Amino acid sequence: MIKSTITIDVQMDQDRVPDTISWSATESTAANAQKAKAMMLSFWDSADKAALRIDLWTKDMMVDEMADFFYQTLMTLADTYGRATKYHDQVDEMKDFAKNFYKKFQEKQLEQHKAG
Repeated sequence: MIKSTITIDVQMDQDRVPDTISWSATESTAANAQKAKAMMLSFWDSADKAALRIDLWTKDMMVDEMADFFYQTLMTLADTYGRATKYHDQVDEMKDFAKNFYKKFQEKQLEQHKAG
């Protein structure tokens, strides 16, 4: 059996707001820890039938970066769901939702740009 360890380091300011997030994994080919501005980590607790989550983002994460992060996460969640279930109709629905979500974000950004 092969064991891999994933380490996540979060540096916080005095108000406990993340300043930096970095991660490394024993099975990674990267020599150094990788930096990130945001992370979402989910575990499934089968006893309680509940998702346990850790969602963090640094204070310098921009709104447009957050929208990109959510869009890409939603798209990859759809792919993962498809690989696990083979329910391609639901995968398509999830991806349509993600595309619509991102389009609405872009429209809001455009409205704010015009107003500002």
